[in-house]
Amino acid sequence: MTSAGAAPSHRRPSLDRTLAALADPHRRRVVDLLRERPHRAGELAAVLELTPPVMSRHLRVLRESGLVDDAHPDFDARVRIYSLRSGPMDELRSWLAATERGWAGELAAFKDHVERQR
Repeated sequence: MTSAGAAPSHRRPSLDRTLAALADPHRRRVVDLLRERPHRAGELAAVLELTPPVMSRHLRVLRESGLVDDAHPDFDARVRIYSLRSGPMDELRSWLAATERGWAGELAAFKDHVERQR
């Protein structure tokens, strides 16, 4: 079920990476925190009560999916500041909207069918 102009998800590897990254509850929590403001990796680890190596693995998945960027502040190259990128979330919203439109059409057709059977 795809709308015109919307590629099926199996032809959208970036969407697959986004969904795979968001499948983990810790990574979804990181995205929630980064919606508020950029954070250092240590801050994220402390809030999520994760060890630095575990937090690092989650952040790597988020970076590789394109959901987050990292930058080093001028004052300390050892520190990484993480922030959200909008592109993957925009693609996810677009896919969800197309999917919802498809389901709305299917449900409307089903309703019409049921009403004709009465």
